[in-house]
Amino acid sequence: MNPTRTNNRSSRARSRTADSGRGGSRFTSTSPARSGGSGRSGGHGRRPAAVQGEFALPVTVTPALPAVETFAALDMPGQLLAALTAQGVSVPFPIQGATLPNTLAGRDALGRGRTGSGKTLAFGLALLARTAGQRAEPRQPLALVLVPTRELAQQVTDALAPYARSVRLRLATVVGGMSIGRQANALRGGAEVVVATPGRLKDLIDRGDCRLDQVAITVLDEADQMADMGFMPQVTALLDQVRPEGQRMLFSATLDRNVDRLVRRYLSDPVVHSVDPSAGAVTTMEHHVLHVHGTDKHRATTEIAAREGRVIMFLDTKRAVDKLTEHLLASGVRAAALHGGKAQSQRTRTLTQFKTGHVTVLVATNVAARGIHVDNLDLVVNVDPPTDHKDYLHRGGRTARAGESGSVVTLVTPNQRRDMTRLMAAAGIVPQTTQVRSGEEALGRITGAQTPSGIPVTITAPVAARRQRSAPSRGRRSPASAARRVTAHQSAFDAAA
Repeated sequence: MNPTRTNNRSSRARSRTADSGRGGSRFTSTSPARSGGSGRSGGHGRRPAAVQGEFALPVTVTPALPAVETFAALDMPGQLLAALTAQGVSVPFPIQGATLPNTLAGRDALGRGRTGSGKTLAFGLALLARTAGQRAEPRQPLALVLVPTRELAQQVTDALAPYARSVRLRLATVVGGMSIGRQANALRGGAEVVVATPGRLKDLIDRGDCRLDQVAITVLDEADQMADMGFMPQVTALLDQVRPEGQRMLFSATLDRNVDRLVRRYLSDPVVHSVDPSAGAVTTMEHHVLHVHGTDKHRATTEIAAREGRVIMFLDTKRAVDKLTEHLLASGVRAAALHGGKAQSQRTRTLTQFKTGHVTVLVATNVAARGIHVDNLDLVVNVDPPTDHKDYLHRGGRTARAGESGSVVTLVTPNQRRDMTRLMAAAGIVPQTTQVRSGEEALGRITGAQTPSGIPVTITAPVAARRQRSAPSRGRRSPASAARRVTAHQSAFDAAA
């Protein structure tokens, strides 16, 4: 199934070539009119007013197809519909029902929705349906999903894998911190769909292990975070290598000026759909600002961590994350640290332990603010308040996902109150504000805080994992073989089918 595109992209290709020689004007000039008299959908004259901190959404020139209420109403291969049923997915989320009729027909799409709103299947089903029946040549993928972090890459891969198998498409995950040789082998073996972080994909292209000139469908997921992390030059360089007439889908939780540049440069008359413009708009999420005294904050944090059930605690620095984790373990709380200073194998193991309940407290920097989905996570705590309202929204987006309920709690000392008031206003949130102290009823009522056991704990690998690692070998292995085995173990989560 590969419907014919209806919109003409030749003018976009010409405009991009012309832009490349204009220096700083490449993102600000409007493109020539297309056939039919329409200019680029990003033309500033037709845009409605933007909400605070975001750009005005482009107006769609070609009317969008109506939304659907069931997956059965979509023009998708029967294998995909059967896979949806097998996965227990029966009713589309709003962003899926609105965008899929159009993206399945080949339209570009700009979708805004908080994490947990169903964006992955919104772009993934269209990508798989339109690629089904094709076979990639070695090193030449047919579809590409760009994401900002390793964790999000794995989440996207895991979410799409059963559907890709149903239509016999091969997935390759390309991220840093893993064996580049293994990833190169997956591309050489042929992979129709590549899920990648920009830096590692560039490395593989530079090595000659990947080419993008056959990529007909490109997705940017969490595009605003890629801009915030400084990936914009790499992203644009990669987008310039895919087929210029191909389909582009851009999905993000927030839309800022950097994303506006991508929209105007690479999307052609996109279908626009926006749901849950901020985490603050989620009615199942409660927001609490807890005023604490600086001398009592550490004890209050420890009591919250000792609650029944899981919690993610965010701090600003890797050092602070490690210190709090050590303190919680010594206090009898099953905690683990997650930050960019950890090896990828450690990060993967920690996330698995948290998701299974082997670890109850995930202490993290902003590396965990996106790309992590944990079922039934009902509490997120900002031990260190974020400095940006977008960071607040993405941290909070780890809870109250897919219709579930949850709370976001921020601990604020007296000298932080003014900045926190401004941040909440920028996020469009009116929180419940409470003065609390450790050991008091209010802290327990809001967070479930309780006194920790005080008996130190050590987090070990689950029994099944230890048994697998310690299984007796069936012969002697050379040192080189042992090294390859360690590398393969560290790369276990890289789902390159």
